[in-house]
Amino acid sequence: MSASQPTRQPVAAPAVDAVLPVRRSGWARIPAAAGRTARPPQRPKNVLVFAAPLTGSALARGSAALSGATVALLVFTLASCAVYFVNDAVDAERDRQHPRKCLRPVACGDLSENHALALAGGCVLAAAALTAVTGLLVSGYGLALALTAYLATSFLYSFGLKHLPVIELALVASGFVLRALGGAAASHVPPSGWFILVCSLGALLVVIAKRYTEITSLGGPAARHRPSLRRYTPRGLRAAQRVAALLMVAAYLAWAATEPDAWAGRWHLATAVPLVAALVRFDRLTATATTGHIEDLIIRDVPMVCFEAVWLLVFVVGLATHP
Repeated sequence: MSASQPTRQPVAAPAVDAVLPVRRSGWARIPAAAGRTARPPQRPKNVLVFAAPLTGSALARGSAALSGATVALLVFTLASCAVYFVNDAVDAERDRQHPRKCLRPVACGDLSENHALALAGGCVLAAAALTAVTGLLVSGYGLALALTAYLATSFLYSFGLKHLPVIELALVASGFVLRALGGAAASHVPPSGWFILVCSLGALLVVIAKRYTEITSLGGPAARHRPSLRRYTPRGLRAAQRVAALLMVAAYLAWAATEPDAWAGRWHLATAVPLVAALVRFDRLTATATTGHIEDLIIRDVPMVCFEAVWLLVFVVGLATHP
């Protein structure tokens, strides 16, 4: 596939005054603003905690894996909320210059930086308490280690490493992988090397695509909102995205080919068909300029959701019909 792309006009920033939500006065607006800052549309990312127990067939064997993964889901939901609060407080001034991020509650003044940081602290304490009270009983120290690594890398990213090219891609991608590893620990499913590799390449693919759409949609002003974009080019990002996709498919096929169970291996290979279809669809979607969340392409585009549903259906049928 060619890495070159046609020239696209940057998406113009809307007039902020025309799109800001109606603001309430005083304390009345804080709960709603806090809820928006916690990014409800981004919470499907946390479903990755079920990836390891699903691919390891643990969910089909009993409720212990399901309860462990559910604990991990709650823990990472709280932790990701803390990360969003901190990120928005740190980036408030830069977000005010962005065509979409200017609507974030901290950027538009509905939630103060101090309130956001206080809420972040509360979410971290709640996640730690939940891990200590229930997580350690269910999963030992694995979930606690994954949570600690997620918070550490995320806060390092927010406080400066986001400006370092390539490193910032790896840090964002690690957030996806650590969710999956946290779910594996909580459900007592030892993750294979292939599982980690496929998750890592898939996460890197999504992050690279996100940077590509940012730089092509915003044009020249993109680097003002994200300084690391100065070191990237649309052609390079597009090529990197497609290389990551090809490597992900290769790793997925190798994972299927090395399955010790012949029956499971055949069904694993069958699931590669909808996976490839989804990746092709994702490649086409990211070729269109957008300032929206790249993750929305995965959970809202109808053909994309259909490919994902077929993948899941084939996988589940393979588990259910295993002799």
